Amino acid sequence: MQIDTLTLKNFRNYADETFRFAPGLNVLYGKNAQGKTNCAEALFYLCTGTSFRTKKDRQLIREGEEHAHIFAAARTRFGSVTIEADIFETRREVRINGGKIARNADLLGNIDGVFFSPAELRLIQDGPDERRRFLNVSLSQLSRAYYTALVRYNRILLQRNKLLKERDFAFIMDTLPVWDEQLCRYAAEIVLARQDYVRRLSPLAAEKHAFLTGSAEQLQILPEKSWGESREQIEEGLKREFSQNYERDVRLGFTASGPHRDDLKILIDGKEARAFGSQGQMRTAALALKLAEVDIFTGLAGEPPVLILDDVMSELDLARRRKLLSAIGGVQTVLTCTHTEKVLQGRQVQKVRIAAGAIVPAPARKGKGE
Repeated sequence: MQIDTLTLKNFRNYADETFRFAPGLNVLYGKNAQGKTNCAEALFYLCTGTSFRTKKDRQLIREGEEHAHIFAAARTRFGSVTIEADIFETRREVRINGGKIARNADLLGNIDGVFFSPAELRLIQDGPDERRRFLNVSLSQLSRAYYTALVRYNRILLQRNKLLKERDFAFIMDTLPVWDEQLCRYAAEIVLARQDYVRRLSPLAAEKHAFLTGSAEQLQILPEKSWGESREQIEEGLKREFSQNYERDVRLGFTASGPHRDDLKILIDGKEARAFGSQGQMRTAALALKLAEVDIFTGLAGEPPVLILDDVMSELDLARRRKLLSAIGGVQTVLTCTHTEKVLQGRQVQKVRIAAGAIVPAPARKGKGE
């Protein structure tokens, strides 16, 4: 999978700019707050339909303009594909190969993307929401069925939670089983997909982590809770869990168990990374998870995804920078940094200098390095 061109019009601080990417490593460099991360954000938006920085699409529109436009041309093993999005204050229009799509599910899987930045440390150190987000973003790109099940599960969950706030206790008790029947059907699909994903992820992440640390530490990824192995077991387990906790849920006013509350255990040498890991250990663990995600995409989709690395080099020591670069060979990568790294010397790299939301010529060399 390869993105050839990306055009940004009135997106963030870009007026009108077209990027042309090489098959391998592409380095966007320049001073801080010039637009490098904005380019990375646009790429990921066309992969997933969402921004990793904001939930409000209108914030993507350049100040003073009425709408933003993003366009990408890419090549996949199935052929060429174009994706474009027009973003307005209250709506957006997305087209695949010129045809307008009505659902975000139709966007997913056209261009697969894996994103990593220092902020992804949240994956390790923050609460369960971040780890569920990681699973949901990855699985939604790999499976439209998963994304659809997730959307429907969340809609039913919203209705169940609304019911739990009713004052008529008898009405609640009579109605909850009806919602639970539908909820458990989609929940089982979500749980099965996550379990399979984690089974693939765990050994790959352990392998990547061992490579990055020189086998000095061992990484383990485990589900916090098991709902069963078969669809039937999962559905029955969830129904039992929900029914046993009706009074608790009514008291709380929301559904306190289910896949929307699940978590992953991330262990380094048998200890919870979140509680006992240093910043460096957590950063390396998060990077190992992302590199494992690349391998999963490659295996399941039949080709590598586009890897987007935003300001990662500044957070790694020299040895781990070199290991990271050797680990992403054969994967189209867009890497942002404040200056071209010495570690990149001798590698086949396309360098693009960014200043004030525009591609500008590289400054003339004054000596060795840049």
